Amino acid sequence: MTSLPGAASAVESLSVLSRFRNQFHDCLYTRADALFELTDAVLCADGPVTSLPELTLTAEHRRGHGAMYDALNNGHLEPTRFRRLLASLPLPRAADGRIVLAVDVSNWLRPDAPTSPDRLFCHVYGRGRSADQRIPGWPYSIVAALETGRTSWTAVLDAIRLGPADDATAVTADQLREVVGRIVAAGHWSTGDADILIVMDSGYDVTRLAHVLADLPVELVGRLRSDRVMLRDAGPRRSTPRGGQPRKHGGVLTFAKPESWHTPEVVTTTDTTRYGTAEAQAWDRMHPRLTHRGPWLDHEDELPLLHGTLIRLKVDHLPGDRDPKPVWLWTSATGADPAHIDRLWQAFLRRFDLEHTFRLWKQTLGWTVRPRPPHRIPTICCCLDHQPASFENLYEGDRAGPLL
Repeated sequence: MTSLPGAASAVESLSVLSRFRNQFHDCLYTRADALFELTDAVLCADGPVTSLPELTLTAEHRRGHGAMYDALNNGHLEPTRFRRLLASLPLPRAADGRIVLAVDVSNWLRPDAPTSPDRLFCHVYGRGRSADQRIPGWPYSIVAALETGRTSWTAVLDAIRLGPADDATAVTADQLREVVGRIVAAGHWSTGDADILIVMDSGYDVTRLAHVLADLPVELVGRLRSDRVMLRDAGPRRSTPRGGQPRKHGGVLTFAKPESWHTPEVVTTTDTTRYGTAEAQAWDRMHPRLTHRGPWLDHEDELPLLHGTLIRLKVDHLPGDRDPKPVWLWTSATGADPAHIDRLWQAFLRRFDLEHTFRLWKQTLGWTVRPRPPHRIPTICCCLDHQPASFENLYEGDRAGPLL
């Protein structure tokens, strides 16, 4: 349990924790008491959770192991109500007061379970060059609010299982829309506040998501592959004797060819304790070249110009790597000043806090202890922050898979 700066903070935190526990119990519709005690057992277990029957031996679990299995097999958590409860909790904020969300995928690998339904080939990073693999398993899309400062806790808000027939971009867009809607409904964001910042890695089509979520008060920041290109605006039209349609695109900026780069609008340098000097170069109003393929195949109107800011981040060193490669980011914001550029790449680096959350679920809280069908998987439910934390072995019975 973390230390609190004063008695007032302790009383307020305990009040929020007590209210959360009462409302969480109300979200359990079947086998409520057994599931609730199992939650406390996961929290209070001495060491990593490696066996479900061992949880029934803790003092917090006052029922036998038969009641525990009955709760997992027949219990029910109301997912919509629980999602609203998570969004109503105090959310962490960045130094400037804005909410920062991260979206990522965590895989439950099942390579030795050929009869398990709805498995997908999950991308797994390996150590060394060309060591990445595709392993059968169940992928889950996770959305969490990020902390700030010297901490790696996250406040998990939503989780959805990705099915074989799902369009990952469309599912992520719907998931983010619902999460932002619940945040607004809970009163965490109101008109006049800074846009909610959403960060993601290179596995997401950040430009497509920016177009789909353009009606929301959000700003997206995503990593781009180093073999990508971006385009400048065409500039003023020059009169030609042939006439014809004006150009839509200007010059090409190829990430791998520095000779194609024009002078960046913003350049910043920041001294860091972990990475040395971090230099960020930003080019304003850069857009990708869209074609009627992939997610834009069914787009009937003229393809849009998705303007944003392209950022190249270069640091002196990384832990274990003395010559790191630069990171390319694209954000849906335009006209960003130097302070905002630094805020964007620093928020992106905080995205890696989700990796610590996934490791906590799997190695400490026993998320993958007991294999089950994907629509009835006992998982770890958590809301990680300085506000109340709770971890439950629960499942929801709908197609969306377990709620985390």
